[in-house]
Amino acid sequence: MSKIVVIGSSNTDMVVKTSRFPKPGETILGGTFFMFAGGKGANQAVAAARMGGEVVFVAKVGDDIFGKQAIEGFQNEKINTNYISTDAEKASGTALIIVNEAGENNIVVASGSNDTLSEEDILKAKSEIEDAEVVLMQLEIPISSVVFAANLGVKTESKVILNPAPAQDLPQEIYPLLYLITPNETEAGILTGIDVTDDASVAEAAQVLLDKGVRNVIITLGERGAYFKNEYQAFFMETPLVDAVDTTAAGDIFNGTLAVALAYKKDWRSAVELACKAAAISVTRMGAQASAPYLDEISCSSNFYF
Repeated sequence: MSKIVVIGSSNTDMVVKTSRFPKPGETILGGTFFMFAGGKGANQAVAAARMGGEVVFVAKVGDDIFGKQAIEGFQNEKINTNYISTDAEKASGTALIIVNEAGENNIVVASGSNDTLSEEDILKAKSEIEDAEVVLMQLEIPISSVVFAANLGVKTESKVILNPAPAQDLPQEIYPLLYLITPNETEAGILTGIDVTDDASVAEAAQVLLDKGVRNVIITLGERGAYFKNEYQAFFMETPLVDAVDTTAAGDIFNGTLAVALAYKKDWRSAVELACKAAAISVTRMGAQASAPYLDEISCSSNFYF
């Protein structure tokens, strides 16, 4: 069984690439405009599909052109879209993104229909969740829906993975339901109260999350790679040095790729290595889903052909 159920958001990203971020009240001329398919859930679903995963995507879009284009895009990626609902009242989610010349980004999201992905919507995919090796979620949908889905996944012994982004506090009840949590440094700090600035504080924050009941922790560290910790082992994994063009969705590419590796029961080092290398490739390209690499683009020390 290698099925991956991704439950999360779908957005249309409107991107302006410019030399620097504007100051409050300032207008900058000379930017270049792009429009891409995005949303953390959708990005992770596409990343997993391009890595060879059997992906089911549970989401909600508006009854508008953005929603229709999103579903068509998922189908082109061979993602199961049977559980993408349509909201007749709220528009599809959108994100406004500024990317500077260093590849860094500022993002504002209008959640739209993502905010109405309900427990009832998720329950429609119960049979898929019961059959899944991995259930992957993020926090651009209601937290009550995330907790509900996590409980469903645990009952059927799926590996429940939470990418806790965008950063927010989590209810204590969710931690013991998680097979894996994957915050970045900022998110780890919010969840643990630890200022994550060096190797020691990364390890300390990971231990706090384990103490909360999570079985495995990966803290992503941007260009420094990632840190893994569970009861039995801990290690840093470096990421290749690349010239970043756009860091949008790098974390999503990491998580979608990781989900596939775990669905195919790869060991932790191999899984994290693959995810780091996929994320590194993604930042050399513009866009969110458009930046996700395919498995045959990645050269790793282990055999990743599933």
